[in-house]
Amino acid sequence: MAKFLSFPDSFIWGASTASYQIEGAVKEDGRGKSIWDHFSHTPGNIQNGDTGDAACDHYHRWEEDLALLQRMEVKAYRFSIAWPRILPDGNGPANQPGLDFYSRLIDALLEADILPYVTLYHWDLPQVLQEQGGWARRSTADAFVNYADIVSRALGDRVKSWATHNEPACITWNGHRYGDHAPGIKDLRTALQVSHHLLLSHGLAVPVLKQNSPSAETGIVLNTCWDVPASKSQADRDLARLHEGLYSRWFSDPLYGFGYPNDICQDLGIAPEEMSWIKDGDMHIISVPCDYLGINYYNRKIHRDAASENNLPQEVFEKQAGKDNWTDMGWENYPEGIYNVLLRTTYRYQPHKLYIMENGCSYNDGPGPDGKVHDIHRINYLKTHIAVCQQAVEAGAPLAGYFVWSFMDNFEWGRGYSQRFGLVHIDYENLVRTPKDSFFWYSQLCHHNGLEKPG
Repeated sequence: MAKFLSFPDSFIWGASTASYQIEGAVKEDGRGKSIWDHFSHTPGNIQNGDTGDAACDHYHRWEEDLALLQRMEVKAYRFSIAWPRILPDGNGPANQPGLDFYSRLIDALLEADILPYVTLYHWDLPQVLQEQGGWARRSTADAFVNYADIVSRALGDRVKSWATHNEPACITWNGHRYGDHAPGIKDLRTALQVSHHLLLSHGLAVPVLKQNSPSAETGIVLNTCWDVPASKSQADRDLARLHEGLYSRWFSDPLYGFGYPNDICQDLGIAPEEMSWIKDGDMHIISVPCDYLGINYYNRKIHRDAASENNLPQEVFEKQAGKDNWTDMGWENYPEGIYNVLLRTTYRYQPHKLYIMENGCSYNDGPGPDGKVHDIHRINYLKTHIAVCQQAVEAGAPLAGYFVWSFMDNFEWGRGYSQRFGLVHIDYENLVRTPKDSFFWYSQLCHHNGLEKPG
């Protein structure tokens, strides 16, 4: 008989989404314009010219989507609030219809015995604030705290878990250094300012959330992958260290009181004293104690420094063909990486609690002749990753929950609608929802609080 991998009774099984990716209704009920509205409508930024104008129309179909969440038997639903739906101009009086939408959703979730896990910022900054300088300005951190105060005063009596930010690394580097995410800026100094003000806004907002919502937990969600060098060469090892430093340590080290990593400052060619936007007391504010750290993990990255002279081609692995090894996003399926990340985070920072807030894969399977979506590769991906999560729990990681990305197919940022991560298939012509085989598989896992050991 196959061994059953069980989890603690308190373990939280959930599904994740984000406002701009699913809501649509971008001009309804007083919602203002976000940087992603502006960015996606700029020609050449998004694959196929897609936008989030309609997305999955969750704003109008949320009751249908809630019924699917109930059917899936998740304990929690992680979603984000659209800042421009609450404060169309970034500041000022609250837009009551926006607050009412999320209030109705939260009430219905609780009635369905599903815990609301709320992310305050999943990338959709009000465009008005961007035109005033965006996250590169310290005043945007203050605006975020005001936004957090308004939302938590209105909803904090019912929200069970708050995340200030989702993936500040992507906001920083993709949005402000490489320019392939909104707002599309390509400037290192701006990116560094953005990173600091994001972390500062987190540190300033946490006490406000705790005061307004004392029964809820608070934290932040970081993205990471498992970075390894392609060979034993110093150039490849340095490249892997740099990527891990930029996307992981640059954000996690300050959160736990270690400051910005010196090696990355040296790699970027900037001394700490040159970062004039860091004010006295900032680093103490950033390292405010939190109840949990959320981690998003998708894949391993192999780093090969082809630009370095005399870097011998010593590959450490051979790429295996097949959909079970590579997703349609072009990302490697490497479940061991999620174990490594969880244990590395546990030993380095000793967090009180960890969540996997996003883990999933893109496979573009659609309905077959029988009308069903047979996404066996997604099931295999999830099965192997969740199995090593269980191993990480046994090894001492304080992992308290797992949220699959994503509940439904959606607008995948620069890739538009070309990639499908959902457990629910969305027909973008008529917005019909079709649960995939992975939906029913995950439902069984949630129901039984575990799974049979893969293999």
